[in-house]
Amino acid sequence: MPNKGLDARGYIEREGSPGLIPSAFRPVVATARDRVLDVFGARLHSAYLYGSIPRGTARVGRSDLDLLLALREEPTEADRTDARSLDEALDKEFPQIDGAGTLLVGREQVLSDLERHDLGWFVACLCTPLLGEDLAEYLPRYRPDALLARETNGDLALFLPRWRERIAEADGAEEALRPLVRFMSRHLVRTGFTLVMPRWNCWVRHEAPCDRVEVQDLYRRAVAAAG
Repeated sequence: MPNKGLDARGYIEREGSPGLIPSAFRPVVATARDRVLDVFGARLHSAYLYGSIPRGTARVGRSDLDLLLALREEPTEADRTDARSLDEALDKEFPQIDGAGTLLVGREQVLSDLERHDLGWFVACLCTPLLGEDLAEYLPRYRPDALLARETNGDLALFLPRWRERIAEADGAEEALRPLVRFMSRHLVRTGFTLVMPRWNCWVRHEAPCDRVEVQDLYRRAVAAAG
């Protein structure tokens, strides 16, 4: 029986692990860990990796470094400026990665009732702890049910106008469009899968399908649901 991304009790298994990080990316992660501490210090509650690097599927020169930092207070503009500077420095220093992106959130936001089945789920299921106390300890276990599907995709209508604006701002520049298209594609495919997975009782990422026939079936259902 294929692994459907769930444990024996039907909860979504957490993605990624420090042990899965490919050797080529370990210096990048080690440097990022040290610099996050240097830059944010006591403001930092916890730090996480997510994406292909902690899943062990990253490709040298093709994959980006994705970080999520939970601060003790809500992020400020100064914090965001520091994060952008950190990302730019890491991208320039390490040719192994094709860009770096740091997402800043506040601890209370992650644990709030409003974000419990969206950002909270993201931290608990898709993020690999890097520094500090793991916020997943304060969050529930998650199943691929209709509540999770609705909460994790409820903001899609808000994203679409922003994406149109960013595409217009890029004005056809390939370097600006490439990361945006990659992000939009991942988000849209994940949305389709998330909406049909409650019926199929599974959790599977489109980047790492457990079975080609099953994922093709999911894709057809997702297209039909969206149509």
